Amino acid sequence: MTEIDGVLAGKSQSAGVERVVSSPLPTVHGDFEAVGYLDRTRGDEQVALVYGDIRGARGEGILTRLHSECLTGDAFGSRHCECGPQLTTALREIAAEGRGVLIYLRGHEGRGIGLLAKLQAMKLQSEGLDTVEANLALGLPVDARDYGVGADILHDLGVRSVRLMSNNPRKREALVRNGIRVDAQVPLLIPPCDDNITYLRTKRERLDHDLPHLDAVVGHRV
Repeated sequence: MTEIDGVLAGKSQSAGVERVVSSPLPTVHGDFEAVGYLDRTRGDEQVALVYGDIRGARGEGILTRLHSECLTGDAFGSRHCECGPQLTTALREIAAEGRGVLIYLRGHEGRGIGLLAKLQAMKLQSEGLDTVEANLALGLPVDARDYGVGADILHDLGVRSVRLMSNNPRKREALVRNGIRVDAQVPLLIPPCDDNITYLRTKRERLDHDLPHLDAVVGHRV
């Protein structure tokens, strides 16, 4: 894929982000355009993977994923969470759709507490705490993520409304609050396994994630 009608050419600034570079990124799922941004508030480097001509749809109804950074799941294939399969599925679905955007949100490791704290929380979970209890036991917030930068990137890309691939209502609320219309919330349900069923049920029961497929799984505590 080449630059989208010149939209991705050169640098630009939109609210809290600065677009720095755009480069073709061939992947196993298809040929994306990697658009690199600098979060001018936090200093984080961010990237949006754009597939197809999102401007041809007038920036409306674009299949979109806001994916929080997860080194253990995305890179190492951890079965503690569903992040890796969600990332792969989202990229595959965007390519099948023919156009869409995946924003990979750095600084979101461990729901915003950072990699080392996340590993400490995972250790506590292995000892019996759930993911909420573990963060609180460390004196850390349950969820410190801010999705405003994702909305800023969508604005810069000319996206007006999205079909949001997410089970997390907070992502939808954040986009709407920051001026991006959400036409639909598209479930991104990954079959659970023994290693993550307790974690996923905690996300549903205590973090309000919409995970109806867990109803069929029995035998594990929340």
